Amino acid sequence: MRTTHKCCKAIWSLGHNAVFAFPKLSMESAKSLPPMNAVMLLRALFRRPRRTPGVPTPRTVFRLDAIDTADVRRYRQALAFRDEGIPLTYWYLLAQRAQLATMLEAAFPFRLPGIVHTENALRLEAAFRPGQPLQLTTAVAIRPPAENGAVYAILDTAGSQEGATVFTCRSTYLVVRGKRDGHGRGRREGAPRPALASWQLGHGSGRAYARVSGDWNPIHLWGWSARLMGMKRPIIHGMHTLARACAELEDAAGKPVTALDARFKAPAALGSELALDAVPGGGDFAVRCGARVVAEGHFELGDD
Repeated sequence: MRTTHKCCKAIWSLGHNAVFAFPKLSMESAKSLPPMNAVMLLRALFRRPRRTPGVPTPRTVFRLDAIDTADVRRYRQALAFRDEGIPLTYWYLLAQRAQLATMLEAAFPFRLPGIVHTENALRLEAAFRPGQPLQLTTAVAIRPPAENGAVYAILDTAGSQEGATVFTCRSTYLVVRGKRDGHGRGRREGAPRPALASWQLGHGSGRAYARVSGDWNPIHLWGWSARLMGMKRPIIHGMHTLARACAELEDAAGKPVTALDARFKAPAALGSELALDAVPGGGDFAVRCGARVVAEGHFELGDD
């Protein structure tokens, strides 16, 4: 994870315009979207980065022929979504597969173990049409190093059908830690506000989410596996927190959430109780663990 300031500047100069420079590939020429499985996770764990001068950050196009309705149903049940259809946060599971495959490309210049998911933005643009394949286009941009040396990578994925965008997903990762960057400390409040909803994280919540998402990162599974990765205790996936918040917002408003923009502020240990602060009609939200904010952001609602 140690990268010099000069090297990071060189990497950024190659990739800072890549976010909107999607490759022009037809659906027929796109590779099949790889599954989230043990092979991909082992590749991520043992991949060694290569920083080749003159090689731009990766841009990929993948094809998904169909969405498994049984997978969607299991996801809805696991995250407490109460209505039918594809929840907004489910699209992240597809984007995550495309983004991980993109980061496994030789042109991605950082190690994957140890990177931190700090922000995520999801937006539904159009209705998904069952029976038609989905194209997932991903591009990478590297932000210039911050004053403390921290470096962030932004991965933008657009899911489309016949040229029409169905959803967009922007994931921001801390790929090089800075000195005293304060990430993960979270914001403390003087007194908790009344919660819109709350839920308890069981000690098996990380494994339960891994079964529906394919994200078997060891820091979310067991105490021993978290300690092997340098964590004191296993923590819940940030996207589990965002999905549970999304489900509660939909239930309170009686409308689907069509846009979420979230920042992950601090980890939440398995066994904790989380509480959601929000106004059901749309606007800002925060998820607390006691007095500590673990995630916060903005949401928008669609029609009934």
